[in-house]
Amino acid sequence: MTELRFDDKGLITVVVQDYVTNEVLMVAWANEEAVRLMKETGYTHFWSRSRQKLWKKGEESGHLQRIKSLQVDCDGDTLLARVEQVGGIACHLGNPSCFDETIYGSMEETMAIVPELKRVLIDRLENPSDESYTCKLYNDETRMCKKIIEEAGEFALAIKDKETDEMAWELADMIYHTMVAIEKTGLPMSEVYRKLWERAQ
Repeated sequence: MTELRFDDKGLITVVVQDYVTNEVLMVAWANEEAVRLMKETGYTHFWSRSRQKLWKKGEESGHLQRIKSLQVDCDGDTLLARVEQVGGIACHLGNPSCFDETIYGSMEETMAIVPELKRVLIDRLENPSDESYTCKLYNDETRMCKKIIEEAGEFALAIKDKETDEMAWELADMIYHTMVAIEKTGLPMSEVYRKLWERAQ
């Protein structure tokens, strides 16, 4: 196993990701004791450089981070924690992620839309509206299921036509309608990922 390399202050960088969407939630630092506590308790613990003290993420706010996996990079000086973010808020400013501001480029061609769309779908489920198309799907299971079949068929036909824009549009529709069903049914993505791991063997 790769030996952890702490810096001259006895700290190691910890990158925290959402275990379902891979969204980067935050970056913090841990000392040897914090790493030990993460392994022992299954929750993220860090070392505060400003307060010079050990802290457990969410201990006061309730926004705990349950660790699904903890990995080390090839140099041994950075940890990657994939977590279940309790309450959906990782940032002390009340945002889902600390990385909320874009200072270059655009997010529109990135996977950042997946966690954002997931949050919208959860909100529609918790705060239904008669005007919302998503809510109409939530309230009509047959229609919800038919839309997945319809969009999958249209994506398959677009593949045959070899039209990139059409394929992208139809696949986006299929992903959206599938995500609606996932949130409505409460299907644990951890089980889906487990099945995908089996297929990768």
